[in-house]
Amino acid sequence: MATIVTRFPPSPTGYLHVGGARTALFNWLYARHTQGRFVLRIEDTDRVRSTKESVDAIFEALEWLGIDWDDGPYFQSERLELYGEYIDKLAQAGKAYYCTCSPEKIDAMRKAAMAAGGKPKYDGTCREKGLPKTEGAVVRFKAPLVGSTIIKDVIKGPIEFQNSELDDFVIARSDGTPTYNFVVVVDDITMGINTIIRGDDHAMNTPKQIHLYHALGSELPVYGHVPMVLGADRTRLSKRHGAMSVTAYREMGYLPEAVLNYLVRLGWSYGDQEFFHTAELIEKFSLENIGKSAGIFDQEKLQALNADHIQAMAPQKLYPHLQPFLARAGYDPGPGDYIEKIIATLNQRSKTLQEMADAAGFYFADDIEYEEKAARKFLKPAALEPVRLLAEKLTALKVFAEKPLEDVFRAVMEETGLKLGKIAQPVRVALTGRTASPGIFEIIEIIGREKVLKRLAKAVAYMEE
Repeated sequence: MATIVTRFPPSPTGYLHVGGARTALFNWLYARHTQGRFVLRIEDTDRVRSTKESVDAIFEALEWLGIDWDDGPYFQSERLELYGEYIDKLAQAGKAYYCTCSPEKIDAMRKAAMAAGGKPKYDGTCREKGLPKTEGAVVRFKAPLVGSTIIKDVIKGPIEFQNSELDDFVIARSDGTPTYNFVVVVDDITMGINTIIRGDDHAMNTPKQIHLYHALGSELPVYGHVPMVLGADRTRLSKRHGAMSVTAYREMGYLPEAVLNYLVRLGWSYGDQEFFHTAELIEKFSLENIGKSAGIFDQEKLQALNADHIQAMAPQKLYPHLQPFLARAGYDPGPGDYIEKIIATLNQRSKTLQEMADAAGFYFADDIEYEEKAARKFLKPAALEPVRLLAEKLTALKVFAEKPLEDVFRAVMEETGLKLGKIAQPVRVALTGRTASPGIFEIIEIIGREKVLKRLAKAVAYMEE
């Protein structure tokens, strides 16, 4: 069996969005699953809209997601000479021809066709004229006039198009630049692409591309057209649905593995399983399990899956992802083992890395600010005696570890006759400024004796006032 070769060919006219990233992912996973090759090609023939910033943004997004490529990146703008050779080849073989019809004339013939109830297409005026190559002439492909073209789509099943609905489409503009459908086929042939997985909005282009393959004497690739990603209202995905740059999700605190996991589930399934590590996706991915209905993008589901990945990731592996968020907040994490202990207290309750960094603030703060409602409810005169008593016993405690800490709290409970909650909640507010936090014994052990006693002393002074 021939080596599977897939590709991802983005246009650098903006950021890499959710739909494009999913297309890249499907092609990458299939290449990796089959031990094939994955090619990256930048389709930058639109000189006006293509920018280096967009190219760099695409590279950055793919690298963040962990999508690597075996060949490329190729740039269409650097392959114009090759396209010219293929255009000449088709023209010399009589499979393409030069057309000198003016834009006004073409517009008139299209309007006439529509008025007659037909398709607004070129009527073949120059098809058999045998015109020479002249300045300002376009090159048109001589499309078949009868019969039908069938796409053997491995996802949607056979799709049939009547050739009579096609026209002799332009493959080179009047300024000599080649058109999209033509360069795509030349690229795919010369790069050895034999499997094309792309959005079903490209299905209408496929008959034209199939005819070009036949005209160039090349074997057809396998085609698979994937249903679009839609918003919750089942309209085309846009920014209002959350369709931002892929790297915007990085800035919001999403893990790349969680985004990958979510993207692949927008149109692919493996039984009822929702959670996948990337290695598992490579192992299990297949074209047969790509669905025929549109994927619905749901920001809440993405966030829930991100929380699952945060929980599943070991603290030492999570730290490099969390570090930029801590740095942005001005926190110095200190030694690796210290931050890993902190992560272990927060990873079960954080949906994003940003949320985790926000929640970690009290571990690093020199001075704790109390939430007004929390202080009013728990730092009351009634809590003064138990907090003061706890501080005395912690001062005398030799080992700041979970078991001795529990014994200290138990001793305070016995002396005061109070239940744990009546002691722990004022202490929690004293140490964190909040009413919700990780376990009180974990917090005390991690923060350490000096900071704990300093914060309890501040709380005692606050209550005394």
